[in-house]
Amino acid sequence: MAEKKGISVFWQTLTYPNFRNFMAGNFVSQMGLWSQRIAVQWLTWELTKDPFWLGLMAFADFFPILCMGPVAGAYADRLERLRAIRLYVFLSGILSAVIAGLTIGDVIDRYSLLLLVFLNGTVLAFNYPFRLAIINELVQRDALTSAISINSIGFNLARIVGPALAGVIIANVGVGPAVIFTVFADIVFIIALYQVHLLGGDVRPEGKSIRDVPGEIIEGFRYVVRNTGFAPLLLVLLLITIFGRPLNELQAGFSDTVFGMGADGVAWLFSAFGAGAAVGCVELACYNGIKGLTNKMITNVCLLAVGVLGFVATDIFWFALLSIAVMGYAYAVLGIAELALLQAAVADDMRGRMMSFYSMISRGCPGFGALLMGYLATFAGLRIPIGAGAIICLAVWLWIRTRRDVMIEKLERTPE
Repeated sequence: MAEKKGISVFWQTLTYPNFRNFMAGNFVSQMGLWSQRIAVQWLTWELTKDPFWLGLMAFADFFPILCMGPVAGAYADRLERLRAIRLYVFLSGILSAVIAGLTIGDVIDRYSLLLLVFLNGTVLAFNYPFRLAIINELVQRDALTSAISINSIGFNLARIVGPALAGVIIANVGVGPAVIFTVFADIVFIIALYQVHLLGGDVRPEGKSIRDVPGEIIEGFRYVVRNTGFAPLLLVLLLITIFGRPLNELQAGFSDTVFGMGADGVAWLFSAFGAGAAVGCVELACYNGIKGLTNKMITNVCLLAVGVLGFVATDIFWFALLSIAVMGYAYAVLGIAELALLQAAVADDMRGRMMSFYSMISRGCPGFGALLMGYLATFAGLRIPIGAGAIICLAVWLWIRTRRDVMIEKLERTPE
């Protein structure tokens, strides 16, 4: 087990000024993103009262990364990452402004909302690999695990604050103003990005032609398949995001029909998930190195399934909040451990593509899972499909335990 140096590791990582600047802007941006997701989910429920449409809207948000992820990864290995992030945040802010304007003008319908969410998801599909790959250029490699964890702390704190803020705004002044906050948050992030300078400079890699992109994507897939550590790691992530994560995208249905809490309930559920996730992030932010992360990842696959089963088994709202907080903790630890192991073991010239595969699964597959679960919920209700998914996650946990030793050997390596 790697030595833990506690909170000193956390503060040491924050001594990098460029990392601090990036994190500050990214935190505000993520608050805006979660505020918009709550607003869109509740607006979808108000327009349709249909769990299938909740799943379809989540699918439109996340599906583009399944299609665009490998291409985005190839471009992340060839473009100036800092400039690219600025462009993508600007485009996302424009689309958020359109959603807010149509909503405030009371002219939005389910189909126009679906289209705008899909377009924004396409922009984010290119954004995610750049945001993940750039962390390696903001800190020294011995601070990588802590930096990834701190980044996830910001993400999950935003998952608490963003939904809570959205709940207050929606309850008092409506959905549109909640999306306006997203536009403001994107502006703040763009300003912060102009205060960031990469350790090696934001340099375009040389000698790479656009014609090489298809071959580089194939090379990336081969790189994953050949590595007996990467392949099972990403397969676990794939199965967990499809069968364990979709509960988050269907919370409006649970809040309204199961707990009778309305939009306030959605905000509470998202915030509880974020609170649990934040605890997991803080734990790993104080973790030095990568030894022992494989065991943490495997343990939390089981814990996530237990949290989901507890949620679908109750009608008591406070117990549901506790269960989804457990789920949030497990999902955060699992995701951070996987990302840190990938970042530590991947070759530098494959980093963008590997991060695109990670983003493609972690950001894209929840939409597919939500679409599947939302469709099944129209026939079987919300509880049964989500509960069945948790049982599948338990089976994944039993399987991945048999691969533990091989994964430790291949992934828990000290970066050169």
